[in-house]
Amino acid sequence: MNEAAGLTGLRVMVIDDSNTIRRSAEIFLKQSGCQVILAEDGFDALAKIADHDPDLIFCDILMPRLDGYQTCALIKKSARFGATPVVMLSSKDGLFDRARGRMVGCDRYLTKPFTKDGLIRTVDDCARRAATAPACASA
Repeated sequence: MNEAAGLTGLRVMVIDDSNTIRRSAEIFLKQSGCQVILAEDGFDALAKIADHDPDLIFCDILMPRLDGYQTCALIKKSARFGATPVVMLSSKDGLFDRARGRMVGCDRYLTKPFTKDGLIRTVDDCARRAATAPACASA
């Protein structure tokens, strides 16, 4: 895959309460050369973001304690991480869900279950756009 060369060393955080989703994303991303940081929920993610300084964040919407919308809003309000692209992950693909994601500052939306190609295309697109702009555009 030609895209993989551009993804080598990219730090990608995956926030999801599903172990299956986290592990699938981790395998796909590592195969493409990314460094992967995993978090089980929003609180876990916020504790790890400052230590790992991710280049891109995938964030599930439906999580216990701190949901994806709240997590995204906190990331985007941060002076240090506000420009970091956040891709919302959800099994729901409705207009309301996408609009709510945009309202809290997400840069993109990826529907679960995702494919390896879909995940890597999203990472590649965000990485390319981040090189020329502050955040990746919505699909």
